[in-house]
Amino acid sequence: MAGKKRDKGESHSTRPARLGPPKWVRYSQDEIEAIAVELAKMGYTPSMIGIILRDQYGIPLVKSVTGMKLTKILEKHGVAPPVPEDLLRLMAKAVNLRRHLSEQPKDFASKRGLIETESKIRALIRYYKRVGKLPPDFEYDPERAKLLVAQYLGAALQQQAATSETAGQTQVGTATTQTAGQVAGSAAATPPAQETQPGQQPGSSGAQQ
Repeated sequence: MAGKKRDKGESHSTRPARLGPPKWVRYSQDEIEAIAVELAKMGYTPSMIGIILRDQYGIPLVKSVTGMKLTKILEKHGVAPPVPEDLLRLMAKAVNLRRHLSEQPKDFASKRGLIETESKIRALIRYYKRVGKLPPDFEYDPERAKLLVAQYLGAALQQQAATSETAGQTQVGTATTQTAGQVAGSAAATPPAQETQPGQQPGSSGAQQ
């Protein structure tokens, strides 16, 4: 909006003020923690666990029910990823870029993208060291990043790919069904062609003398 000043980090919508958990949530704190831990053991990341709890269990915000953030719950039960998820996602991007450059070494746009991505990774590591979320001796290494991504994002990426493929097949099937219905409707609305008798002009009626 023109003329409106907006500070950084405030682009999201404001959550409504609420004193307690929503009335429709029928799960207790222990049940939510058990579900979150089980999903984490299956290979889901914290963001994906939050989406599953919202869409399948009707839990809009874990903190409003349990009093703790989802990452704190996972850390409490020892199933949290060793590095924050945003850093892990950046590492996955860098791993994919390095794999692409090994096949296409003259892709200079991707080389620039890799330099920028790894610069963001190092800046984020410095921040997490400062706030105590990473140990002081943690350093970025491409091979270590590859192992972390394969271990903690491999199952999550496979689930996302399977979900995207299923959604794409559903959309294709729906579009094919709609197209077939439209063709059938057009064929039904088209009147049959009249047969022309010998010696009769096309389009003329047999009743005319």
